[in-house]
Amino acid sequence: MTTTTTNLSSPRLPAKLDAILKWLSRGTEAYIEKHSRRAEIEALEAKSDAELARMGLTRDRIVHHVFSDRIWF
Repeated sequence: MTTTTTNLSSPRLPAKLDAILKWLSRGTEAYIEKHSRRAEIEALEAKSDAELARMGLTRDRIVHHVFSDRIWF
C-alpha cells in the first residue's frame, strides 16, 4: 500500500495568498472610488443657498438628492 503526503506548508502558498488579497483589495478600492459620490456631494455643498434653491434643493436634502437613484426615503 502506498501512502501520499501533501505538504500544505509550502513557502509559496503565503506569497500567493498575499498576492490574491492585494489584487482583491486594489479592485475593491477602484470600485469604491469609481462609484463614490463624494465629489458630487462636495460640489453641491460648495454652492450657495440661492444656487441650491434654483436647483430645487435645500442643504439638508443634498445627500438624498445625490443618492435618490439608490435609496428611497
